[in-house]
Amino acid sequence: MRDLTRLPKAHLHLHFTGSMRVSTLRALAAEQGVRLPQHLLDADPLRVPASERGWFRFQRSYDAARAVVRSEHAMRRIVREAVEDDAAEGSRRLEIQVDPTSYAPWVGGLTPALEIVVDEARAASAATGVEVGVVVAASRTRHPLDARTLARLAARFAGDAPGDVVGFGLSNDERRGDTADWAAAFRIARRAGLAGLPHGGELLGPEHVRDVVAHLKPVRLGHGVRSAEDPDLLARLVDAGIALEVCPSSNVSLGVYPGPGAVPLRVLLDAGAQVALGADDPLLFHSRLVDQYRIAREEHGLDDAALADLARGSIRASLGTERSRAAMLADVDAWLVP
Repeated sequence: MRDLTRLPKAHLHLHFTGSMRVSTLRALAAEQGVRLPQHLLDADPLRVPASERGWFRFQRSYDAARAVVRSEHAMRRIVREAVEDDAAEGSRRLEIQVDPTSYAPWVGGLTPALEIVVDEARAASAATGVEVGVVVAASRTRHPLDARTLARLAARFAGDAPGDVVGFGLSNDERRGDTADWAAAFRIARRAGLAGLPHGGELLGPEHVRDVVAHLKPVRLGHGVRSAEDPDLLARLVDAGIALEVCPSSNVSLGVYPGPGAVPLRVLLDAGAQVALGADDPLLFHSRLVDQYRIAREEHGLDDAALADLARGSIRASLGTERSRAAMLADVDAWLVP
């Protein structure tokens, strides 16, 4: 079996705070004098049921980790280390998602917060060779008007060079709010040339996916895995070319499926869906990008040719230039050569 860390791939579903190394979390907490919940420092991944109460446990853990990110230095460190970790796993492109709202109070506002992420993404791209795109994401737990502010801010940094903002997302608990209320923000982003990259179809099922597709016009769906429950919906996603960012370890940790073998990866692939595997929040789930490919190999029986197809799907679904995608695809072909 070929080395999965050498398989060229794109990583399209990674959250800023959730990308943090445990060692970095520990160091930043010590600098700030913040006492962390012990489970954030343990070796075991967070596992919660996919209930409202369970989601809140996940969110409280994420919020506790985010509370140590209180400086430009901390933000730059998180971006740099996320890119370095992806480089070590064979990722040729990383699209990292951030809501600058939470960090703005510590660095002088929304614009400086996003400028820090963009600037460090450019520097890390140059240092590692990993192309980095930034996805600005609004939160379902905040007012939709806040999302419009973020969409306008994201538009100011839009582009296709390393470090530029390439997409606009909507994250947090899928069960919060009315999806249609965020449509205006996504229209602002689309007019600026940004791809729509909302979460949908993890905690909630096919009807929620339909709602997200109808109102937010996504290019990719964050998760989307539960579209497997409705063949007609899945066929529509395939026909529309809407890629799915599938995060098996996240699905298991949040109780959506009882184990990695139960994630319907094969159903999605057999239907012709374009799938990009993602790690989501390695800090909490203790599972990185290569681990998702190992799950595909060991739990779903994908051979090296099928794993290469998965990597190609991630690259084709990425938002880099046509030239960069072509170079990455050629490198995937080379990985298969004996």
